[in-house]
Amino acid sequence: MHRQTFRYAFIDSLPVMAGYVVLGMGFGILLQDKGYSWLWALLMSLTIYAGSMQYVAVDLLSGGATMLAAFLMTIMVNVRHLFYGISMLEKYNRAGKTRPYLIFALTDETYSLVCSKQEREDMDINLYYFFVSILNQSYWITGSVVGALLGSAFHFNSAGLDFAMTALFVVIFTEQWEKEKNHLPALVGVGVSVICLLIFGASGFLIPSMIGIVILLFLLKKRMPEQENV
Repeated sequence: MHRQTFRYAFIDSLPVMAGYVVLGMGFGILLQDKGYSWLWALLMSLTIYAGSMQYVAVDLLSGGATMLAAFLMTIMVNVRHLFYGISMLEKYNRAGKTRPYLIFALTDETYSLVCSKQEREDMDINLYYFFVSILNQSYWITGSVVGALLGSAFHFNSAGLDFAMTALFVVIFTEQWEKEKNHLPALVGVGVSVICLLIFGASGFLIPSMIGIVILLFLLKKRMPEQENV
């Protein structure tokens, strides 16, 4: 059963591998371009493991940001994980010893896989969560280290590489739009984000957007049909 569970996890994680290796390489190249070696890429991907925040951290490190500034920026960039975590409490409650790691490794892409996976008789669902999580992190670590090594060996024009995470989020949104018949949650997310962007500006719209989205989705919950696992 362990082997079959790993097979399911590996196959499901292949699209994430394609994205994480490339995006991780972009991060590694940016980090090296700022004067940090591949060891920094390895350590950050092992201990931080937050794709978009790691891109932001490159500028924070090179710009000499204060601890307070880094703390506030981290909250703004990763506040969405609070809502991810709440929705995964029931699923991860039975994970046993792997639960702390599963919580740490819950990225956008991992969340999209584990929250929609239907349990099968020939698999251990909790082990599946673990395999998906550790596979996805291994892809990111590999990409970031390879990128840093390539950046030290060759000269790259790093302009525009920091847009890679935005591009990935657009791809995830598009895939979810095509997959789901009910587009109301997506429209709510886009609509509230645009309104908050106009009101609070690009530097302060993230947290109000997340709060507004949660409140509106809660109010509209009765109008949204139950979604079946796939």
